[in-house]
Amino acid sequence: MLLVSVALTATACIELPWESQDIPEDVPPGPGVQQPQIDIHASGRTADGMRAWAEPIAEQTGIPRTSLEAYGNAAEIQRQQYPECGIRWTTIAGIAGVESKHGRHRGSDVAENGDIRPTIRGMVLDGTNGNYEIKDTDKGRYDGDPEYDRAMGPFQFIPETWANYGVDANGDGKADPDNIDDAALSAARYLCASAGGDMTTRAGWEKAILTYNQSRPYLIRVRNHANAYSINVRY
Repeated sequence: MLLVSVALTATACIELPWESQDIPEDVPPGPGVQQPQIDIHASGRTADGMRAWAEPIAEQTGIPRTSLEAYGNAAEIQRQQYPECGIRWTTIAGIAGVESKHGRHRGSDVAENGDIRPTIRGMVLDGTNGNYEIKDTDKGRYDGDPEYDRAMGPFQFIPETWANYGVDANGDGKADPDNIDDAALSAARYLCASAGGDMTTRAGWEKAILTYNQSRPYLIRVRNHANAYSINVRY
């Protein structure tokens, strides 16, 4: 079973003073402002090509600019390589918003190269407190725990899933679950695979999100975040 996600926060979204617009309930969520076409094969951090696009959206949504660049980069790579999937940056952002506040959970920060510091780790998956029990699969290589697995990084991958889907997206030659560029593209690829290759339908989108986390309330939270970002509203 390829479970990726262990949500870090469980509080419901509350009405905020800047939420002056009604948030849609579309499934799949709206596409938001289209990310620009870039050379996805360029050397270095290709997400830097998203900067001009990301800056105004970051200001309106409160998402860190570097995180937004990562989401746009992941969506554009998927658009060029697997257009049939149809994943949108808003969905990628919705997952990260729920999982880690876009890499800022418990005071973590997103560096210019996408690294998250301090690193984000979920609870020990030892079967207590309602958690799944997942014995260690990576000898602590990724999550630092040689006894049980823990969810890692801004997209909360478990080590086994990261080993299968983790990719390098910031051009440093390594796949790092604690780098938001790498994690965003890896999540996009996982979601597309989980959807059966098509996230443009309600059935495909919901299947992908429920594979990421087998919880209907979780799906609704991701939907709400993604739809808010689609109209440049904070959530």
